[in-house]
Amino acid sequence: MSEKKLVEAITSMDEDFAQWYTDVVKKAELIDYSNVKGCMVIKPAGYAIWELIQRQLDDMFKASGVENVYMPMFIPESLLQKEKDHVEGFAPEVAWVTHGGLDPLQERMCVRPTSETLFCDFYKGDIHSYRDLPKVYNQWCSVVRWEKETRPFLRSREFLWQEGHTAHATAEEAQERTEQMLNVYADFCEQVLAIPVVKGRKTDKEKFAGAEATYTIEALMHDGKALQSGTSHNFGDGFAKAFEIQFTDKDNRLKYVHQTSWGMSTRIIGAIIMVHGDNSGLALPPKVAPTQVMIIPIQQKKEGVLDKAYELKDRLSGFRVKVDDSDKSPGWKFSEQEMRGIPIRVEIGPKDIEAGKCVICRRDNGEKAEVALDELEKAVADILKDIQDNMYRKAKAHLEAHTYTASTKEEFVKIFKEKSGFVKAMWCGERECEEKIKEDMSVTSRCMPYEQECLSDTCVYCGKPAKKMVYWGKAY
Repeated sequence: MSEKKLVEAITSMDEDFAQWYTDVVKKAELIDYSNVKGCMVIKPAGYAIWELIQRQLDDMFKASGVENVYMPMFIPESLLQKEKDHVEGFAPEVAWVTHGGLDPLQERMCVRPTSETLFCDFYKGDIHSYRDLPKVYNQWCSVVRWEKETRPFLRSREFLWQEGHTAHATAEEAQERTEQMLNVYADFCEQVLAIPVVKGRKTDKEKFAGAEATYTIEALMHDGKALQSGTSHNFGDGFAKAFEIQFTDKDNRLKYVHQTSWGMSTRIIGAIIMVHGDNSGLALPPKVAPTQVMIIPIQQKKEGVLDKAYELKDRLSGFRVKVDDSDKSPGWKFSEQEMRGIPIRVEIGPKDIEAGKCVICRRDNGEKAEVALDELEKAVADILKDIQDNMYRKAKAHLEAHTYTASTKEEFVKIFKEKSGFVKAMWCGERECEEKIKEDMSVTSRCMPYEQECLSDTCVYCGKPAKKMVYWGKAY
């Protein structure tokens, strides 16, 4: 197989973006299909990305006072039924367990689609006094939602995530925590994943089932579609009233707690692929690249070349480094390293060793530079930092270039017909109008951003007085 063939095996993004995505996740060996319908196997290369996400996000959680716990994966039906809006929102996606071994269960149990009800049941027995508050808990687990159509990372029947569930003495504290966690997600996406996001509140139509308010970070993929990348919900005291979660306050009066919940899942790996990838394959930001540096020995059978490659690996022990000492040709190795998204490759051959230098090639822009071997550690650190920053700048420029403004219905319809991306436009605040936009144009409200602008006095679609500026888009 020729070197050209390796890259040709990936469909061009412009030709068929969905097929490009599938080719990348398969060829970079992130995921494999399984015989369990609608469920994926996350392979080592994919799981290593998730571990790096998990580790860094968990550190950010803990810095904000979060503690990790673990809840059962089964929820008795009677528990799920306690919050009406919540159960209605999840009913179509629930998987039910009806038997234990050969015996029918007295009460069927669902496999958790999310764990609000379990946390509420637990908090009811664990919270008695204002001294027990706040409770700021999170769990890393898998959840099951019986999706009809599945796509690797973006939508599968079982997926991995974290779900935070907190209880507070006052409405103000709950709102503060809701927004604090949204900001943690936004910082994480921008600083670690190099993905710029738009922060805002969901409309009532799009909010989480049972929530008073849902806040979201929305990212724009390379094809101009939006991806909800993390959400934070303020539940007010709705769940507390349904589950009787009360505490005695400082004034010795019984009060209901105010709750929040927030989550980010493995679909964020899909976002990394679709924001940063290109026609050569995956491109990983250094902070979540399982291998940050691939050392490729040139003419490795020549004496001293492999030894030198391994010596460099030892010197770069502060980074995630591998040596490709397989018997494939250097050209093949270069293509493979690009396709797998490894940020830096270091080429070292007999002539380089003689001259006391090596060649460093960047995945983000293909630039090559000769570096003196005694300056290698500093060069690698500087280049990795620059790649991380450059990937963010590039994604930010793409987001800005694909964010449009519409002040009339004609403009609104025309932009979505001819272009892809976010469209900022005014909205009357009525669900009926929002549903009509979705029905007529297959476009949904992504969020009402924190940074509001007044683009006109009237709703872009129905012409009634405008209440909010909304980001609209086509979404995954």
